[in-house]
Amino acid sequence: MNIVDRARNIITQPRTEWNVIAAEIPDAGKIVTGYVFPLAGLAAVAAFIGNAWIGTSVLGIRYAGFNWGIYHALDVLVSAFVSVYLTAFITDLLAPSFGSEKNFNRSIQLVAYSFTPAWVGGLLAIIPVLAFIGALFGLYGLYLLYLGLPPLKKTPADKHVAYFVVILIATICVYIVIGWIMTNILMGMLGLSYGTPFTTMP
Repeated sequence: MNIVDRARNIITQPRTEWNVIAAEIPDAGKIVTGYVFPLAGLAAVAAFIGNAWIGTSVLGIRYAGFNWGIYHALDVLVSAFVSVYLTAFITDLLAPSFGSEKNFNRSIQLVAYSFTPAWVGGLLAIIPVLAFIGALFGLYGLYLLYLGLPPLKKTPADKHVAYFVVILIATICVYIVIGWIMTNILMGMLGLSYGTPFTTMP
């Protein structure tokens, strides 16, 4: 199945699509390079264009410019890859504690396809003022992850909610750590700061 069909189906008919995915032989490498990279890459391009040329305003200060575009594009890409791998690792590590199947490739499937709405919504970053709407759409991915646990991880009904809640907490922690690193390291490397006023394209 091609990437467009998979993205559309997992968003519009997730219950059916998870069963289709469960019947596939998972390959973590192919999922990351053939699915995560293209979708996150498009979202990164949108973030670059939106923040390099249009920018955002915070408390009357406009943030825009080439470096801001680079920062937001790298933020999208790095967050995508790191969050997929770390969340999948944690999901797989905890699987036996919730009567679920320990299979890292399945965990990659679960997490990568669940994050689809975040990358699709990320396309709205091409107009930064709409990026918040895209971020909200990304929350739909949590519902997709919830639906995907039984078919992909063989999670029993009595442990379904608990397993999901633990993964949710782990995912939030992963994003907090990634956000801190990106803000405190990458922004510094690019000479950026939210206390620094408007930057223009060179």
